[in-house]
Amino acid sequence: MLSGNAGAIFVVLYATILGLPVPFAPVHLLFINLLTDSLPAIAIGLEPNNKNTMKDRPRDIRTPLLNKAFTTQVILEGLLIAIATAVAFEIGLSTGDTLTASTMAFTTLCLSRLIHGFNSRSKQSIFAIGVFSNKYTWLAFLIGFVALHVVLFVPSFTGIFEVAALSGAQLGFIYSLSFMPFLVNQWFKLLFVRSK
Repeated sequence: MLSGNAGAIFVVLYATILGLPVPFAPVHLLFINLLTDSLPAIAIGLEPNNKNTMKDRPRDIRTPLLNKAFTTQVILEGLLIAIATAVAFEIGLSTGDTLTASTMAFTTLCLSRLIHGFNSRSKQSIFAIGVFSNKYTWLAFLIGFVALHVVLFVPSFTGIFEVAALSGAQLGFIYSLSFMPFLVNQWFKLLFVRSK
């Protein structure tokens, strides 16, 4: 949740500093907070027990929850999500339509945060703990994915959520960009995080 929110903040700062249009409508942020924060968080709360957990050394009581390593991780993951979202926003702006740009940014942020739920399951790679070992993560992703596409394609919702019609090419950019933070995160975990 923290890295996803950091990503949204970074995109807003990016747009503000460069004098670009506002990337998200208030209703977009409400949808993001209600859907892409809650569903993956609930699913991760239902993660199966890890028998190696008791092998970890206890955290020093004087160590703050937001220590340097954790804060760095949140910021870096937030930057990855922000970069994907900002690129989608710029692709949308290149059409000359700010509503398309906003829709692309909103959709990319939503989808990348839903996918990021898989990254957040463990310090290890998802391939080390099992891609399908938590069915609730997949259920959360599917519910979020369907709800997002209802907002994008059902006419009675497009006006309420202030989204533009997207082309197949634009959706292709969104899907690709949303998946990139996941790939970078998993690549890092596979190379640098030891399995227990």
